[in-house]
Amino acid sequence: MDERTPLHDFTWTALRIVAGVTIFTGGTAKLFGWFGGFGDAGTAELLSRFGIAGVLETFCGALIIVGLFTRQAAFLLSGMLAVAYFWIHAWGDSIWWWGNGGRTAMLFSFVFLFFAVWGAGPYSIDARRSGTDLKA
Repeated sequence: MDERTPLHDFTWTALRIVAGVTIFTGGTAKLFGWFGGFGDAGTAELLSRFGIAGVLETFCGALIIVGLFTRQAAFLLSGMLAVAYFWIHAWGDSIWWWGNGGRTAMLFSFVFLFFAVWGAGPYSIDARRSGTDLKA
């Protein structure tokens, strides 16, 4: 199936926005204590691994939501989440996601890898800037 339909464009955009909002809320929880906070203190120390993750998640998540510099932001997040999977989750009892609680990091690593390769889609600032957006 080589044809791209409006439904493809809609779902591509919806996935980008939902993934961006999800990672953004995780980042703001780490940095500002929003959306339930993070850890015992409510926020992560800025120069800790969780603080740095919070900065990347907040900044890159916001870029992905609006579709600006999506490939670059998604590449950074994909790499960060792959590192998180192996550094935090697979380091313990099990390398397998069903035994180490890392399924979300693994899944989002691949979701953001998709956007790093395919871009933001037609409903984005990136598409508008490149002239490939859908014209009304």
